[in-house]
Amino acid sequence: MMKTFTRPVWLRKKMHYSQYRTLQHYFNKAQLHTVCREAHCPNMGECFSRGVATFLILGDRCTRRCRFCAVQKAVPLPLDADEPQRIAEAVMRLRLRHAVITSVTRDDLPDGGAAAFAGLTALLRSRLPALAVELLVPDFQGDPAAVQAVVDAGPDIFAHNLETVPRLYESVRLDAVYRRSLAVLSAARRAGCRFLKSGLMLGMGETSDEVLHVLKDLRAVSCDFLSLGQYLSPSPAHYPVQRFLLPAEFEEYRGLALQLGFRHVESGPYVRSSYRAADYLLPDLEKQPPAVMEQPQGETAG
Repeated sequence: MMKTFTRPVWLRKKMHYSQYRTLQHYFNKAQLHTVCREAHCPNMGECFSRGVATFLILGDRCTRRCRFCAVQKAVPLPLDADEPQRIAEAVMRLRLRHAVITSVTRDDLPDGGAAAFAGLTALLRSRLPALAVELLVPDFQGDPAAVQAVVDAGPDIFAHNLETVPRLYESVRLDAVYRRSLAVLSAARRAGCRFLKSGLMLGMGETSDEVLHVLKDLRAVSCDFLSLGQYLSPSPAHYPVQRFLLPAEFEEYRGLALQLGFRHVESGPYVRSSYRAADYLLPDLEKQPPAVMEQPQGETAG
């Protein structure tokens, strides 16, 4: 029989609606996808109210069968050639200093979508030179040339999430390989990425020793940044939550990760890989003005 849990009080998050509907309308009108909506992120209302979003490129249909993720699993549509221009416009209109770009996994593409990440990064760099660009990429089926192409585009942060411990990959990340994901991070470091980032969801049935093993693996490939959050099953059809961690446990993991040498760690029940993404580079960003261009006459943000 499937386990069911009642969420504890620290996971009953208050929604923020001040700009939520406005931004939803804007993204719909601009025909843009965000992982915030597609993955049913619990922070969506809060982030949207602050004018923050994580862009989802290469469509909204994923070729993988991960059991933790709410993104649609289906045959992908053809690539949208105008998508990069619309994202660049959205970044300017939202007055972002830190843009996070992620994607569905596109195993149907020869390079897994690496060229799209690189092209969009180049476009954003040309229009907004001071913008911090974070790319949260799939594993490109372990292709080092694809990783090199993304790193060569010059993102500030190259991110790839391990998501869970090796033992649970066959149950949670059916088409992924733990060592392949680690190899992607290692290849990005060798390719010369500025900062390397990864993340885990906890509460899937992992042990503390298994988490420690993964953290050590990440430090072995010189991963700089880490996010640790509580897994929340999107629906009864998805992988079930095995345990809700106490907030104090997340603090313990944060302290342990910092002791292992991570430069910045976000750890908490509602932390996701892109949550408070700008904070990872905050000391650097505080030294420079926001990356904002003048908007066309007659247009307003949001």
